[in-house]
Amino acid sequence: MRASDRAYATLLDEIQSGILPPGTVLAETEQASRLGVSRTPLREALGRLAAAGLVVQQSPRVTVVSAIDADDIRELFELRRALEETAAQLAALRGSRTAFAAIATGLDDVRLDAAAGRDTYYALIARFDAAIDDAVANDYLTAALRTVRTHLVRVRRLARDNPDRLAASVAEHRLIATAIAAGDAELAAHATHIHLHNALSSILASLDENHTDQGAA
Repeated sequence: MRASDRAYATLLDEIQSGILPPGTVLAETEQASRLGVSRTPLREALGRLAAAGLVVQQSPRVTVVSAIDADDIRELFELRRALEETAAQLAALRGSRTAFAAIATGLDDVRLDAAAGRDTYYALIARFDAAIDDAVANDYLTAALRTVRTHLVRVRRLARDNPDRLAASVAEHRLIATAIAAGDAELAAHATHIHLHNALSSILASLDENHTDQGAA
């Protein structure tokens, strides 16, 4: 792996996981030393992160992890709706019905009362995303979806765990997968729309709760 790719992968993971929270200063000299790379590959890595909107440059040598607030999340979901509803429609028209039927069956068997069940769910969602990408067979659309998913990891980290919402999300993804397996493009798009509406509402409510708790602390 190239030094720039290694630096990019490490910084991306740290930003998405919250190790490097919004506002963290990524000074060039310190980060290059910490990551064990020279400044040139570090700059390449930071450039890729900047292009994705995950960092912003305050000066030629100082970059900070970008902030994310409720308005940013709403804008992200506006794009997400346009992309994912279209992708669901195309998947229903072009995708492997067997693949999506298997995912729907897997989701039906998910049990969320144990950590293993939650891990199974997230693994199925990764399979679902990959199946969507394969089905749409559109490099421009899948590239845009990958960018959105990169930001979604950060957004989900900001929200509190909500068992009821997770259970609802399992059911919503099951309906989407079932609709795609049946070749029902209209239902697939509508089910995706409902899922994203509910996901956004839950995330924004969680952020409000976090801000309220922080204000009371």
